[in-house]
Amino acid sequence: MSAPIPASASAASAHDGGRRQILVTSALPYANGQIHIGHMVEYIQTDIWVRTLRMHGHEVYYVGADDTHGTPIMLHAEKEGTTPKQLIERVWKEHKHDFDSFGISFDNYYSTDAEENRGLCNTIYGALQQAGLIDARDIEQAYDPVKEIFLPDRFIKGECPKCGAKDQYGDNCEVCGSTYQPTDLVNPYSVVSGATPIRKTSTHYFFRLSDPRCEAFLRGWVSGLAQPEATNKMREWLGDKGEAKLADWDISRDSPYFGFEIPGAPSKYFYVWMDAPVGYYASFKNLADHIGLNFDDWVKPSSKAEQYHFIGKDILYFHTLFWPAMLEFSGHRTPTNMFAHGFLTVDGAKMSKSRGTFITAQSIIDTGINPEWLRYYFAAKLNSTMEDIDLNLEDFQARVNSDLVGKYVNIASRTAGFLIKRFDGRVQDSTMNHALLADMRAAIPQIAAYYESREYGRALRTTMELADAINAYVDTTKPWEQAKDPANAVALHETCSVSLEAFRLLSLALKPVLPKLIEAVESFLGIAPLAWTDAGKPLSSASPVNAYKHLTTRVDPKQIEALLAANRESLQPGAEAVAPAKKDVKQEESGVISIDDFAKVDLRIAKIVDCKAVEGSDKLLQLTLDIGEEKTRNVFSGIKSAYRPEDLVGKLTVMAANLAPRKMKFGMSEGIVLAASATDEKAEPGLYILEPHGGAKPGMRVK
Repeated sequence: MSAPIPASASAASAHDGGRRQILVTSALPYANGQIHIGHMVEYIQTDIWVRTLRMHGHEVYYVGADDTHGTPIMLHAEKEGTTPKQLIERVWKEHKHDFDSFGISFDNYYSTDAEENRGLCNTIYGALQQAGLIDARDIEQAYDPVKEIFLPDRFIKGECPKCGAKDQYGDNCEVCGSTYQPTDLVNPYSVVSGATPIRKTSTHYFFRLSDPRCEAFLRGWVSGLAQPEATNKMREWLGDKGEAKLADWDISRDSPYFGFEIPGAPSKYFYVWMDAPVGYYASFKNLADHIGLNFDDWVKPSSKAEQYHFIGKDILYFHTLFWPAMLEFSGHRTPTNMFAHGFLTVDGAKMSKSRGTFITAQSIIDTGINPEWLRYYFAAKLNSTMEDIDLNLEDFQARVNSDLVGKYVNIASRTAGFLIKRFDGRVQDSTMNHALLADMRAAIPQIAAYYESREYGRALRTTMELADAINAYVDTTKPWEQAKDPANAVALHETCSVSLEAFRLLSLALKPVLPKLIEAVESFLGIAPLAWTDAGKPLSSASPVNAYKHLTTRVDPKQIEALLAANRESLQPGAEAVAPAKKDVKQEESGVISIDDFAKVDLRIAKIVDCKAVEGSDKLLQLTLDIGEEKTRNVFSGIKSAYRPEDLVGKLTVMAANLAPRKMKFGMSEGIVLAASATDEKAEPGLYILEPHGGAKPGMRVK
C-alpha cells in the first residue's frame, strides 16, 4: 500500500537537482453548462502551480477533460433536440475556448466519453470484481412514471423529512443540512416532469468501500494529505477504528442512461462518478499514446512519477475515499496528494444571477476584461488552505490598477524610453551587481517556493514589496531629471539599467501568474523564455532591448458595469445549461432582446377546461389547460381578483408552455398564462387574460 508524500517532503525534492516526473489534474467540469469564475479559481490555481514546476525544468503533464456522462446530459440534449454526443462536442469546444482564453495550459484536454476511458473503466471494474470488492444487490429507487426513467437524487425534490423545508433535493436539505435518501422526502416530485415518483426495484452494483481492506488502506492513506483540515474531514468520515462508518458505493445506473455499459450487465451503466475520475487517466493515456510515453510507467504501483489532483472541497469525499481505493485495489498507483480549495463569493455573497455576479468565463472575454487580471487577483488571495475567497469587484479594480500598472509596468514605462533613445537600448553591464538587484535575486528562490507550496498570496506580496523598492529607487534617482543634463549620462544609464534588470526579475517572479503578459515582456527585453535559474543571468549590453510598447491597460469601471449587465441579461434561470449567443452590451443595457431570445419562449394556445378557486389563497385560481398534449396542464394564476372561475371555463388563452414546473404550496404549476395589466395594477379591473381570435386551436404555436 502507498500513502501520499507529505507536502514538506514533496516541496523539498523540488530543488534537490533531480528532474521530477509529475502528473497534475483539475476536477473535470460537467458538460452541461458554461464555465464560470467559480470554476476558474481551481484551474487558475492549478495552472500557476504547473507553470511553476515547468519553470524548474521538471517533466510535468497537466491533463483535463469534460465530464460527459449521466442523466442530466441525456435530458439536456433531449431538451435541445439534439443527441448527447452532439451536445458534449459543442460544449467541449466552448470549454476549451474558455480555458485557452484564461491561459490554462493543459497538455491535453479530453472527454470522458472516449474509448480510452471505456477501456480503463472496464479494466478497473474487472480488477475490483476479481478482488471481491463488487456486489450486486436489489435496491428500491425513485422512478418517474411519466418520463419512464430512474431519477438521480438531484432530480427529485420535496419537503425535508427532518425540518419540513420545501423544495429540497433528494439527497440533502440546504436549510438544515440534513442528509437522507430520496425515498425519505415528504411529498416528493420529479424535477423533470412534476410527477410523483413511484418506488421501483432494480439490481445495482456496489463497490464495497466498507470492506476491512479498504478501511485499513484509507486510514493510512489520508494521514499523508497535505492539508490538515482535509485529513481531519477524512478521519471524521472514516470514524474510529472498528466503527465501520464507510458505506458501500453504488456505481451503476439503469437504462436509459448516457454512459458506458457495464461488462456482463446488459442495460446497466457505470455511474458518472465511477467513470469521471478514471477520465484523468484516460486523458493522460491519450496524450501518452500521441507523444510516445509509456503509460504504465506513470500509473502502476512501481511508478516513480508523482500524481496530484486539485479539487474543490465539496468533492473531497469522492477523491480521498473512492478514487484512491479504486486505484489501490485495481493495480494502480495512488495519488501523491490532493489539494482542495474553498468556494468563491463575489462582493461577499454567493454568486447571484439577479445581481449579475454569476459571472461566466465567456462574459469576461466578451466585455474586454483581460483574463490575466483575474488570474492575478485570484492568485493574490489564494493560499494552501481550504478557505473560501472573495472577488470584491471594487478591490479587484483597485488592486490590478495599483499593482500591475502603477507598480510593475510603470517601472518599464518610466525608464525604457531613455535607455533606447540615449543608449541604443543597451544596459550598463557594471550596474548588474547593484545592491538592490542582489536583494531581488536573493528573493526569487523564496518566491518560487511560495508558489510550489501554493502560498500564492505570499509570493505576490513579496513580489510587490520588491516592486515598491524599485519604484522608490526610480523616484529617488528621477531619470526624467537626469535626462535634462548631458553631464548626468552615466547616472541616467545606471538608473535605466538597474530599473530594467529589476523589471526582468519582477517579470520572472510574476511569470506563473501572468504568462501572456510576461511573454510580451520577454519579447520587449529580447530574452529567451524565463526560468527560475535565470535569476542570476542579468541583461547584457550585448543584447539591446527592443522598442517599448504598451504592455497592459487599467481596469475601466465601465467594463465592470458591462460585465454585471451582461450576466444579469444572459443568465436567467435555466440559461446556464445552454451557452447564450454573444450579445451587444449596449443592446443588453437598453432592455432590447433578439429574435433568438424571443424564440426561447414556447407560447401556446390553451383551452381552459376547468377552473376553480384555490382554498386558502386570496389571489390564485387553479386552471386546467388543454394545449394539445396527451394530458392537461395544471397552472396556478394570480387572477382571482379579476375573474370568477366559472366565467373562464371554455375560454381560449395563451400560456408559456416551456417554463420549468414549479412546486407551490398548493401543488405543481406547469406553466403560466399571459395577462395584461394597467401600469397601476391596483386600478380596476386591473388584469386581462389574453384571448386569441376565434379559430385558434389548443396547442397552436404563438409566433
